[in-house]
Amino acid sequence: METLEILGQRLHILRKEKKLRQEDMAELLQVTLRHYHRIEHGKVNIPTLTLCALADYFEVTTEYLLGRSDRR
Repeated sequence: METLEILGQRLHILRKEKKLRQEDMAELLQVTLRHYHRIEHGKVNIPTLTLCALADYFEVTTEYLLGRSDRR
């Protein structure tokens, strides 16, 4: 599986665990809903700072988000 797909799947799972909508995430990242939707579907590469912000927000490592580790 591609790294972007893994990132999208893990973001989807983490978002659902916090009971957030895609709209909430788009607002948090200051992107359009369509753009966030594409992130969750593994269609968009995100900047490093955005990756770090997401890891901090969900209290996981960037390695976990990228699928390089299963340890959150």
